[in-house]
Amino acid sequence: MPPSPSPFLQHAVRSLAAAALLIVMAGPAAAHHGWVWAEDVNSELTGTIVAARLGNPHGELTLAVDGANWIVEVGQPWRNERAGLKDAMLVKGVKLTVSGHKHSDPKKKVFKAERLVIDGKTYDLYPDRN
Repeated sequence: MPPSPSPFLQHAVRSLAAAALLIVMAGPAAAHHGWVWAEDVNSELTGTIVAARLGNPHGELTLAVDGANWIVEVGQPWRNERAGLKDAMLVKGVKLTVSGHKHSDPKKKVFKAERLVIDGKTYDLYPDRN
């Protein structure tokens, strides 16, 4: 029977395996939550909500804008709450203006919201951004 590995070697192998697992798991999370897909330029859209899916990892509104439907990513529930937004404000039929960033691929009607204006009131999802 071969000798069993030393406790130090066992610990080192377990630590490396755990680190590798964390790195593999972090990739998709970073890709999803990043802004890499968005243009650097600030833009605005004004339209009417035709559908809403709120909750984690972030909410999405379908906004009818000039005959096209845009998917607008709003904040996570805690971010919306911090900005003063309530789920009842983000429902079908509500007209709003969003400022933020369009997808860098113009064929994709996707928009990352930084601010929303509803009935003249501004809700700042990312107060630390421009």
